[in-house]
Amino acid sequence: MRPRLLTWDVKDTLLRVRHTVGEQYSSEAKLHGIRVEAEALDRSFLAALRTQNKLLPSYGVSQGVSSQKWWVETVKQTFRLCGVRDERVLTPLAENLYRGFSSAKNWEVFNDVKDTLIHCDRLGIHMAVISNFDRRLEQILTNCNLRQHFQFVLTSEDFGIGKPDPRIFIKALSLAQIQPKQATHIGDDLQKDYLAARAVGMESYLLCREKEQSAGAKGLVPKTHILHSLQQLIGLLK
Repeated sequence: MRPRLLTWDVKDTLLRVRHTVGEQYSSEAKLHGIRVEAEALDRSFLAALRTQNKLLPSYGVSQGVSSQKWWVETVKQTFRLCGVRDERVLTPLAENLYRGFSSAKNWEVFNDVKDTLIHCDRLGIHMAVISNFDRRLEQILTNCNLRQHFQFVLTSEDFGIGKPDPRIFIKALSLAQIQPKQATHIGDDLQKDYLAARAVGMESYLLCREKEQSAGAKGLVPKTHILHSLQQLIGLLK
């Protein structure tokens, strides 16, 4: 049965960053006269991100912290872990990176995305986004010429809770005014997308563009629920 609503993950499902975090941070640092290796920044970013997520989950919404402040502090801590501690440099550097990640130049739309979204529009299937992202996502999708395909964009910052918590899926169903069995979720994360959506009664597909992703899903996801390209989804929705 064709779904009435398709909900989508975004990062690594519809879009991916053009360069690694380390590469982008290193390039920005050079503009401020600082040289730090991209590989070191990648490692320190993961450490800073883990700490920040633990201290202030969902971008600190429940603690009254803005996502901009949350990210600026994460970026600063990334550089501090690499030995850069001059706040006169760190603050403008971090603020520039925060703004830069809203730009389309930092994001790449997967080549199977636009045709798929257009196909779903033509079939009359309503679509929405459920993403563990901050409020910049609206602007990112607009800048990448994708926002018009979605009824709404529900982020973990908007809701204060992220995937795989079932409440963010239930909120999306409520916004669309449909029952779980009438909705299908598409995403690339086994726990946060595929299993979390099914836990609330939705249908779901796991997008595995890379072979190692599908290998990790063995035994947990039927082969018929794994997509190696969104072109497969077009075939399933005909």
